Amino acid sequence: MSETTRRTLFALAFSTATLLAAGQAAAQRTLVMYCGVDEKWCRSMANTYQKETGVQIDMTRMSAGEIFARIRAEKDNPHGDIWWGGTGDPHLQAADEGLTEPYQSPVLPKLRDWAQRQAQRSQYRTVGIYLGALGFGYNTEDMKRRKLTPPACWADLIKPEFKGEVQMADPNSSGTAWTMLATIVQLMGEAKAFDYMKALNRNINEYTKAGAAPALAAGQGETLIGIAFQHDIIDVAEHHKPVAVVSPCEGTGYEIGSMSLIKGGRHLDEARKFYDWALTVPAQKLAAPSGSFQIPSNPETPVPPEAPDLSKIKLIEYDFATYGSSATRARLLGRWTNEVKNAPK
Repeated sequence: MSETTRRTLFALAFSTATLLAAGQAAAQRTLVMYCGVDEKWCRSMANTYQKETGVQIDMTRMSAGEIFARIRAEKDNPHGDIWWGGTGDPHLQAADEGLTEPYQSPVLPKLRDWAQRQAQRSQYRTVGIYLGALGFGYNTEDMKRRKLTPPACWADLIKPEFKGEVQMADPNSSGTAWTMLATIVQLMGEAKAFDYMKALNRNINEYTKAGAAPALAAGQGETLIGIAFQHDIIDVAEHHKPVAVVSPCEGTGYEIGSMSLIKGGRHLDEARKFYDWALTVPAQKLAAPSGSFQIPSNPETPVPPEAPDLSKIKLIEYDFATYGSSATRARLLGRWTNEVKNAPK
């Protein structure tokens, strides 16, 4: 074999090894994200981070309750690395079951108090990334056409004139609906709350899987009233749909949308880097252009002008410790399914 041939073969072997090493490094720079907010916001977060870092993000969008169920089912062989977004109660419940990893981001001390308290109550297994108030919306055109008095309170939703005209999500799959169930229990006490939910069931036309779906259905005239987070209703109104937002007169609950590292995730280092980035101003500023108008947890992030004015909303003292408990979740969901959803109308 000539010296030229040997050199050529060596160069080829070196190039192949370099390409293989680069390919392996690229393959390692991967992140599997379960995302619990609107699809558009999920895509924006994944695409922006991927573009800025080169990390390949495999993103799956689900409701918060669905993500919790999936992480629980996969606990012996975790497929996901990070759970970003969705109502905080299921994040707390996952922390309660030891399904998520403790982590204190260097950005944590810079966040709003309620975001830091979310981390503290979970033993740093989750953190607050946004806040949103619960409410309901109604189709203004249909309400006017039917000459009905618009609802202003939770109590109005069980009136006979709204039979078959109200839509909400199923709390088994939806974090929004879990917040609604927990809110009613805290407002009324459990016995009266279930009497209310049974009466409301007679007016429900559908229990959707996703929490934002009733807001869109109200805007499109598919239901007269939709129970949802107020920022989701505002997003529908921003798309020129005839829907009005209501903050219930009795008071209402709220969510602390959260983020958690999945225990046993295969790309923990990359997940921590994403976690830190997601708490920064540039990352949180992606919400509003995606039609998500929650209050961001980083106080340096501008609050979207479309966001609900919390000073005008009667928020209850939401008990996150109790309603972030797995035992409370299992008991109330079992009771709701048996006594409400499966009850004859």
